[in-house]
Amino acid sequence: MPHLPMADVPNRLLDALPNRERPRLLDRFESVDLVFGQCLLQPGDRINDVYFPSGGYISLILPQTRGASLEVGLVGNEGMWSVDVPLGADTSQLRAVVQGAGSALRMKADLFRRELDASAALRGLISRYTVVILQQLAQAAACMHSHVLEGRLARWLLMTQDRAHSGSFHLTHEYLAYMLGVRRVGVTVAASALQHRKLIAYRRGNIEILNRPGLEQAACDCYAADQFSYGQLTRWPH
Repeated sequence: MPHLPMADVPNRLLDALPNRERPRLLDRFESVDLVFGQCLLQPGDRINDVYFPSGGYISLILPQTRGASLEVGLVGNEGMWSVDVPLGADTSQLRAVVQGAGSALRMKADLFRRELDASAALRGLISRYTVVILQQLAQAAACMHSHVLEGRLARWLLMTQDRAHSGSFHLTHEYLAYMLGVRRVGVTVAASALQHRKLIAYRRGNIEILNRPGLEQAACDCYAADQFSYGQLTRWPH
């Protein structure tokens, strides 16, 4: 399955809006730069803005007890954050951290709520996307308990490549541990196994995808399930 392509409009979710509504909505956004490591929201924070990434991507992290954390989702130019806003929530339950630097479109949450009320097309599109995100979050929880470490790592590397739109990117050991919910030694074992199969090259946090079809075969079924959800619920091409 090919990775997500770039859209005519840098954000694919906005690109899916009807032509008659898209220009008016785009005028409501401001362009911002997402800085690597920037924390956009902490659990319990009030949600003041929504973000539609175009070049960067955002990691969604669920804090655990005893200081551990687990990444449960990624948002790139295929989507938006925070989906709590269209659901009517005022505060975040997840930590949102910029994992890939790049550009994004930002709008005040209150203004976005008004736009949702005014546009049936936007409301329907965001509703379908919210279902996709909720399924992704549920899939991440099931994946952690059901699939082997190597397959889970392959899935998250594919998801990262989809949003980085590049065959190489930087992921720290700490972040890979977030992705998998394991200690760093587990990251080393899983990454070494994929590297031994010549699917990736991994050195000091720099990852290069050498064989994407092979990596897709190595990934657990959750990656294909995620892609199917995007294709079915938003009617975007795979």
